[in-house]
Amino acid sequence: MNKKILFVLHLPPPVHGSSMVGQFIKDSTLINSNFDSKYINLSTSKTVDEIGKKPFVKITRYIKILGAFFIGLIKFKPDTIYLAINAKGIGFYKDFPIALLTKLFGVKLVLHYHNKGISKIQDCFLDNLLYKFLFRNTKIILLSKSLFTDVKKYVKEENVFYCPNGIPQVMLPKRISLKNDEIAQLLFLSNLIESKGVFVLLEALKLLKTQGIKFQCNLVGGEGDISSNELEEKLEDLNLTDCVFYLGKKYGKDKYKIFQKSDVFILPTYYHNECFPLVLLEAMQFGLPIISTNEGGLADIVENNETGFIVEKQNPTQLAVKITWLIKNTTKAKAMGEKGRDKFYKKYTIEFFEQRFIEILNQI
Repeated sequence: MNKKILFVLHLPPPVHGSSMVGQFIKDSTLINSNFDSKYINLSTSKTVDEIGKKPFVKITRYIKILGAFFIGLIKFKPDTIYLAINAKGIGFYKDFPIALLTKLFGVKLVLHYHNKGISKIQDCFLDNLLYKFLFRNTKIILLSKSLFTDVKKYVKEENVFYCPNGIPQVMLPKRISLKNDEIAQLLFLSNLIESKGVFVLLEALKLLKTQGIKFQCNLVGGEGDISSNELEEKLEDLNLTDCVFYLGKKYGKDKYKIFQKSDVFILPTYYHNECFPLVLLEAMQFGLPIISTNEGGLADIVENNETGFIVEKQNPTQLAVKITWLIKNTTKAKAMGEKGRDKFYKKYTIEFFEQRFIEILNQI
C-alpha cells in the first residue's frame, strides 16, 4: 500500500516559482502513482496584485485552508505532511500553525523551501523560538547546497535533502545563433520588480548605447513595484526608447517564441528571496547564454565562464562588460548556450525533478 502524503503547497494563480512547482507535483502522474496523495492549496492571493493587499479576504481564505487541513488530518490520516513553507515574515507565521498541528498530531513533517531568509532573522527571540520548535525532528528539502547556510543553525545536514527544480521540455525549434551582422536580441523575463535588477540592466544598456553597440532588449513580465509608466519614463531619461521594449506578460507559445528570437538572457537580480528561478532553466532549454548574479542558488544553475556569466549585484558597469563580450564573441556565446542546454537536459527536466522528488520522499 502506498504511503499517504498530504501535500500543502502553493498552486497558481498567481504564477511564481513555488506555485509552478506545486502544480508540477499535483499534475505528476509519476509522483501520484507512487503515493496516495491529497492536495491543499496554501495560496491566499489569487493574483500578483493581491499580494500584500486585501487582508480581510485573505483571512477568510486562510481560515478555510486551516479547516481543510484539519479535516485532512482527521479523515485522510496521512503518514507524512509535505509543506511548501515560507522562510520568514508574515508568510512564515501563516504557515507555522500547519506545522504546529502536524507535530501535535504526531505526523511526520517535510518542509520544502522555495525561498530563504531564515539566517537574517534567526537572532530575533520569537523567530528563533519558533524555528527551534519547527526544525526539531523535521526533514528539509532545499533547492541547492548553496542554501544550507540559511538553515544550518537549526538543522543537521543529514536531515537535509537537495532537489533542484525542473521544468517540462518544450518541443519548439531552438534559436538559430546570432550572426555578426545581426542586431543582438537581449531578453529580461521577470516581473517588473526593482530588486530583480530591471534598472541595473537599463543602466548597463545605456553604457552599451553610449559605446555604439547595437542591440535590442525586450522586457517581459507583469508590473510589480515598477509600473509600466515608470518604466517608460526611465527609458526616456536614459534615451533607450528606440532599443528597449516592454512587451508585458507573455505565456505559453508566445513566451517561447520570444526565447527563440533571443540571443542572450539577462537576470541581474538582487532580490533577497531569490533561490532557484525557473526562468533560468527556460533560458537554458533554448540554448541561451545567461548573465545573472550570485544570489541564492543561481550560481549552481549558471556556471561562470562556462554557460554564461555571474556578475556582481547592482553593478551595471560589470554587467555591460559581459553583455558586450557576448555580443562581440558570437561563436563563444553560442558554445556557452549549447553547454547550458546540455546541462538542462541532464539535470533540470521535469522528469529528473520527479525522480529525485520521489526518491527523497521514499527515503524520508
